[in-house]
This record gives sequence, C-alpha cells and structure tokens, in this order.
Amino acid sequence: MPDIRGSIPALVTPFRDGKVDFEALERLVEWHIEEGSHGIVAVGTTGESPTVSKDEHKDLIKRVVELVNGRVPVIAGTGSNATAQSLDMLQAAEAAGADAALVVTPYYNKPNQAGLLAHYRILHDNSTLPIILYNIPGRCVIDILPETMAEMARWPRIIGVKDATGSMERVSQQRALCGKSFIQLSAEDAAVLGFNAHGGRGCISVTANVAPRLCAEFQKASLAEDLGLARDYQDRLLPLHAAVFLEPPAACVKYALAKLGHCREDVRLPLTPVTGETRLAIDRAMETAGLI
Repeated sequence: MPDIRGSIPALVTPFRDGKVDFEALERLVEWHIEEGSHGIVAVGTTGESPTVSKDEHKDLIKRVVELVNGRVPVIAGTGSNATAQSLDMLQAAEAAGADAALVVTPYYNKPNQAGLLAHYRILHDNSTLPIILYNIPGRCVIDILPETMAEMARWPRIIGVKDATGSMERVSQQRALCGKSFIQLSAEDAAVLGFNAHGGRGCISVTANVAPRLCAEFQKASLAEDLGLARDYQDRLLPLHAAVFLEPPAACVKYALAKLGHCREDVRLPLTPVTGETRLAIDRAMETAGLI
C-alpha cells in the first residue's frame, strides 16, 4: 500500500502552442520532488482533465510515472461520469504503474447512493489499483454520505477520500465510520490545519503547485502536531490559498508558475488567462509567502 500523506500537488498540465509541453512537465516534476512534495496527482481537475484528450490523458499519466520513477507516490486522476470511461482510464493508469487512482464522483448525471456504490464497485473489482474517492458536492452536486463511504471503505482497494465537503465534523464522522487507517485528504488548502486536527493526513493541493516547499513544511509541522509552527506557515500561505481560487485554479496557478519561470500561462478553453486584478492579488500573495 502506498504511503499517501502530506503535501500532494494537483499538478497542472503545461501547454505550449496548443499541445502538452512535456519538457515543462519534466521540469515541474523534478522541482516538486526537489522541493519536498510528498506525492503528485497527475491529470486531476487542476491538470485540466476535462479538456485533454483521452490519448493525452493516458500519455500524461504514463509520463509522470516515468519521471517520478518511484520517488514519491503518483496518484492518477481517472474519474468520469461514465463508468466505462473511468474504468478504461483506471486500467490504463494501472498499466502505466501509478500507485493509486483518484476517482471523482460521477458529475452531472447525479446518481443516488446506490448508483455511487455500483459505479465504484465496478472500478474496484476490475483493477488492482488502490482508489481514493473524490467527494466534491459543490461541483458534482452529489455527496458520498458517510454511511455509503463506510460501506466502500470495507472493500480492500478503497483506501481513502479527497474531501471537498468543507465540513470539519465530516472528517471525524468518516474516521469513526471508516476506521483510522482510511486516508482522508483535504481538497481545501486553507482548511487543512483544522482538517488534519480532526484526523486528516494531508492535502491534494492547488497551492502546492506554486509553493511546494512551504506546503510540504506546513504539512510536516501539522502532522507532527506542532501547532505553533504549522500556524506560522498557515499565516504565510493563507493569502496565496485565497488568491489561487479567485478564478479557475489552473489558470491562477499557471500565471504564478509562469512568473517563477516554470511553464507558460497557456490554458485550454473554456478557461482563459487570469485578469489583471487577479494577477495583482497573486503577486501580493506570492510576496507575502516570500516566493518573489
């Protein structure tokens, strides 16, 4: 079982002239490992998974696995609102050598709890890859209820959840129902301090794209229950946590990464580069964090 904890950037997918920029991808992966990130999510939502083609998606997962080369866990984004498509991606990620898969709840078609169980059961039973559920009611308009999650937690390869419910008490509820070994990762950078206090193990992070070392050090302090140090890092990072969500996170993060010289700002429609006002907010937040 992969050791999944700490600061795990939801890696952006760099583009150049409309195509995936694999040279920039290599630079980003090496930078994250050098800066102390504890894992990498490949082709999640922040990686613009809705607008990469199926072939690009599979190539990106394979390439990130190769670049990481076992140094940290690679979690492959393989979710879809079509069970067959999600299974295809899951099996491709398994073949590529990913350590786990991140599987979002089926969006738009709004299955009930029985439909969620049936969806994830198909995925679980047709791959040997550990699965992290991604519960984000704000975007998918469905919620994996704690009791439903507890049932899935009894399946051998459902190992945890990326939780975007925004509820601190939900972490404790899931810990009680799913067991202490069930991995709970926050999807909300600004809330991780409280999330970890309730029993979380870290964050699949947007901010860590821009400030990987600070986010990794924050997680070390938080998980070691060094509250004073963790709070100091939180104070430095909080403006950046807010700024990278002023517009779609992929666009915000790519602006910051371009400023740091790591990749271009290019995003795919319907995303567009961030506005001037947001650029100024990100600049100020990066200054507060000591990044520029």
